[in-house]
Amino acid sequence: MTLPTTLPWLVLAGYCALIWWLAPRRVSASQFFDGKSDAGAPPGLWLLVASAAVTWIFAKSIANAASLADAFGVIGGIGYGFYYFSFLVAGVAIYFIRTRGGHTSLSGFLVSKYGVLAARLFLIAISIRLFNEVWSNTKVAALFFGDEGSGAYWMAAIVVTAFTVFYSWRGGLRSSLLTDGAQMLLAAVLLVVVMLVVWPGLSARGLPEVSRATHLAGWTFAGLALVQVLSYPFHDPVMTDRAFLTSPKIMLRAFILAGLIAGGFVLIYSGVGLYALSFAADGNPSVVVPIMLGLPMMLVFNGLMLTSAGSTLDSTFSSTSKLVVRDWHAGPQTEDPTVRRMRTGRYIILAIAVLGNLPLFSIYLGDRAGPAVIAATTISGTMVMGLAPIFLLSWIPTARRLSFHLAFWPGLLFGVLLTIESAVGVSIFPSWIDLGTGVYADDFGVNVFGLALVTLGFLLGAAVAALVPGSTPRRLRPIAPAE
Repeated sequence: MTLPTTLPWLVLAGYCALIWWLAPRRVSASQFFDGKSDAGAPPGLWLLVASAAVTWIFAKSIANAASLADAFGVIGGIGYGFYYFSFLVAGVAIYFIRTRGGHTSLSGFLVSKYGVLAARLFLIAISIRLFNEVWSNTKVAALFFGDEGSGAYWMAAIVVTAFTVFYSWRGGLRSSLLTDGAQMLLAAVLLVVVMLVVWPGLSARGLPEVSRATHLAGWTFAGLALVQVLSYPFHDPVMTDRAFLTSPKIMLRAFILAGLIAGGFVLIYSGVGLYALSFAADGNPSVVVPIMLGLPMMLVFNGLMLTSAGSTLDSTFSSTSKLVVRDWHAGPQTEDPTVRRMRTGRYIILAIAVLGNLPLFSIYLGDRAGPAVIAATTISGTMVMGLAPIFLLSWIPTARRLSFHLAFWPGLLFGVLLTIESAVGVSIFPSWIDLGTGVYADDFGVNVFGLALVTLGFLLGAAVAALVPGSTPRRLRPIAPAE
């Protein structure tokens, strides 16, 4: 079920015109990679808040929040909102990484603490996250133009991707930051409009009730989110790149505010899923609910999805560019970005735009539902569970290369096994590992026991290193947490 007129294309044209007006026409290499202003200043507090928040109000996330509320009731939206504690976890951890060690990127920190190999393994892992961000957001936005696999669907996917590539190619991270501010304001206005229409009908019927089994299954998902939040933020360079743009104090303040805003946004939007559940609407709530509400609301939902998808896509493109051009060669980053590097970064943007959308073609391989959007979140979060001790316990002096590998590889193995389970539909993990009930019991159990295992491996590596003379690293001089 999709919009029945050509009006969505007018919405898309209006969106493109607004972003075109806001995006810079020409930037320097430092603006392209570091997001600085024309005067060389870092982004201010509220620009950073808006940018960090809207990049996590992506089309995939709000669609997931609505779908989970439709599946589990109120607890589904709350459970997905738990992922937004990621801002607090990442903000505090990176604050200490910056103030205690003076590091300018996570890859630079990993090189210093765990070695070059560890840093590059980490970058490969987060590249999977960036890859997933492309197709998942393109898909959600394109579904408002036509059924999956239709000509209108593919045309919308191409236009949204191509336009985002165009202004990201020109401005890199600076384009992303400037457009994020407007996209955050626009998304907030559209959310208010959506809720003004949805909540009266929902209030008249009351919050939908679900069975006890469904309620417990929702709590199982919520538990999964709380466990994954300890590692999840570190594998999202869209978030962590923004943690190094300003002073540590401003960054931490901005991340706390961004987490509250973005988390509140998706929690409120989950009311769309509750509306679908109350009225027994069948299908994707973000698509079927606006159809139930009429053409004007369909256009509002379309604009909201375009805004959220575009804000995440441009950030994904700029982060991928920085990952390949700068972070892969990370060390003490004293070299200024050059025009040649900016040119390379632009080619990387084009490459990830093409490669990142290839999973959309899975519908022609017999899976008419295409790749699962929620699975892209939970499985990738499992693969990187080892990042929790790697970053949160990095203050242990003897935790070095061995600790990294004893945490990283088991987590990756668990994620790969879950991916195989999801792909072939056959249980790999024994039933006793399940925790809770419902479809996420396996994931929850794997993540709880897996997190315990990778943490134990990390600590074992630190204990072994403590027995080796000279293994304790030199203490780095901390930097002042500037205002």
